[in-house]
Amino acid sequence: MPELLLELFSEEIPARLQRRAAEDLKKAVTNALVDSGLVYESAGAFATPRRLALTVTGLPAASPDTREERKGPKVGAPDKAVEGFLRGAGLGSIDEAKIQSDPKKGDFYVAVIEKKGAPAIEILKDILPKTVQSFPWGKPMRWGSGRLEWVRPLRAVTATFGPEGEEPEIVPFEIDGIATGNQTFGHRFLAPDAIKVRRFDDYVQALEKAKVVLDIDRRKDIIRADARQLAFAQGLELIEDEGLLEEVAGLVEWPVVMMGSFDEAFLSVPEEAIIATIRANQKCFCLRDAATGKLANRFILTSNLVAEDDGKTIVSGNERVIRARLSDAKFFYDTDLATPLADNLPKLENVVFHAKLGTQAERVARIEKLAAEIAPLVGADVTDARRAAQLSKADLPTGMVGEFPELQGLMGRYYALAQGEKPQVAAAIEDHYKPLGPSDRVPTDPVAIAVALADKLDILTGFWAIDEKPTGSKDPYALRRAALGVIRIITENDLRLALNAFVKNGDLLAFFHDRLKVSLRDAGARHDLVDAVISGDSDDILQIVSRVTALGTLLETDDGKALLAGYKRAVNIVVAEEKKDNTAYTGGVDAKALTAPEETELATAIDLARTAVDAKLAADDYAGAVSALAALRAPVDAFFEAVLVNDTDPAIRANRLNLLARLRDTMHLVADFGKVAG
Repeated sequence: MPELLLELFSEEIPARLQRRAAEDLKKAVTNALVDSGLVYESAGAFATPRRLALTVTGLPAASPDTREERKGPKVGAPDKAVEGFLRGAGLGSIDEAKIQSDPKKGDFYVAVIEKKGAPAIEILKDILPKTVQSFPWGKPMRWGSGRLEWVRPLRAVTATFGPEGEEPEIVPFEIDGIATGNQTFGHRFLAPDAIKVRRFDDYVQALEKAKVVLDIDRRKDIIRADARQLAFAQGLELIEDEGLLEEVAGLVEWPVVMMGSFDEAFLSVPEEAIIATIRANQKCFCLRDAATGKLANRFILTSNLVAEDDGKTIVSGNERVIRARLSDAKFFYDTDLATPLADNLPKLENVVFHAKLGTQAERVARIEKLAAEIAPLVGADVTDARRAAQLSKADLPTGMVGEFPELQGLMGRYYALAQGEKPQVAAAIEDHYKPLGPSDRVPTDPVAIAVALADKLDILTGFWAIDEKPTGSKDPYALRRAALGVIRIITENDLRLALNAFVKNGDLLAFFHDRLKVSLRDAGARHDLVDAVISGDSDDILQIVSRVTALGTLLETDDGKALLAGYKRAVNIVVAEEKKDNTAYTGGVDAKALTAPEETELATAIDLARTAVDAKLAADDYAGAVSALAALRAPVDAFFEAVLVNDTDPAIRANRLNLLARLRDTMHLVADFGKVAG
């Protein structure tokens, strides 16, 4: 079957846009094909710095014929209704419509619209230019006198269509003065001449010969493998960086990997600062000594050229730039070290955190106060927590953080240690920002925990106070991340912390509940169990988590499943009878009115379970409380097998309904089983 090959050849497309652009191109074209009746077998999209390419295989030579019956107005309808029907159906007169009869609605007009299928190449001639002209670049540009908006100047369009074994046709259209053809171009420097192409397979092979690797993932594999091999040969290990690898693969069409070096004297600068400098300025990878694990004074660069001098000039140029950038980094580091962190605190008075929440200095004061309150609750020294909170933002005015904001906290730790602060204080300066995401670690030292919780609780309570809450997908202040950070710090450190002591806003507590539900569901917990154990005033995160776990364990057993079924049966009966009697059954059971042995046994079992549940909950043993409920399974089953609840004696009936209400209320001490599915 025929195949489409499309290439949009341009000046350099920014690396960060390439993968998304390729997918957008595939989606736009294939959706339009399907809408036009052209169903295909497969499609693939590719990107290099200078081209977007698309192949669609298994296309039919033409779209199928279609036949549609469009229902119109009743026979005898007003003229305007008939005229509208004729226009919509494309009919010249009502005589071209047929009449159908409906036993209930009478006679009405029906237009039979038949359309002949169109040649695929004619459909492509319409689809492809529209796709290009409406392409969703975030910030497109125009150039010269043209009207086309594209990410960078478009230079050529290749568009061919045809079956295997035949010379494909050029899909004829024009984009802003650029006519389609069957030619592409190789590497800008290594093979710049035009290349005639036919189908996708020979297109890929021709580009490969012209020093262009079309597939970005293959370019990534080449860079990764060659970098690891170069490193291994020198007794080094590559510091893996998937984000940088993606970017570098988007900067080259023919990746050539080389190794350079820098002066060992720069290794006195913290390795994170060196890595950030080399990564940001030269898009190069750093290396570690395989034996010691320490940062090596080597780096990996990726060139887009096969140099005649084996890359010596390219390596030398990169070394020269990196030397200059590392000199700047060393200057920043040495200058920052000479200034005690505490001396930076007055500078925070001139840094606005938020117009309605004050300066960074005011925020630090709030964090310090909160950290001092939290410290005894998490086993941290109050003085250390205060000091760490006081210095938590003190590295923001430093030169290094000004140059690389992503190093905030980390540089504060380095400076604090060098200036004689306690290790736990220094660690808290770095770790109070954590966790920054689901894969980031959480702080584990008590001082860091206190400051991290204080930092996040201050953000949340502050923005709730000024009514700046997340809405829909918008969360400009990362408040969801802050709440999830609090949850992870508490749960992963097994902390018992009552949030109500710090969260005075009911809406904010509900926000924590929502985030906790998301977190537990992501961890595999059943959403109904989460709903069952959370009440409006639940403020102990660890307790909620343990309750969900214990309840889930019970309901995985046969006893638990049977007990849940008995609970639901009991509640359904009570609810139905309360509605019928227009009264509420409150669980007050008259022991003397219990006539059947099964109801006596159930009443005794409920009393024993209630006593045990109360004792276990008082001892904060939720798992024990859940386990105590399991003993109800047998007497509940026996009761429903032998006892008729709606006895003819009104007093016996009411007593049995109260017994079931007492069962319900006892189980509700542990969780709202009414919210449990099953």
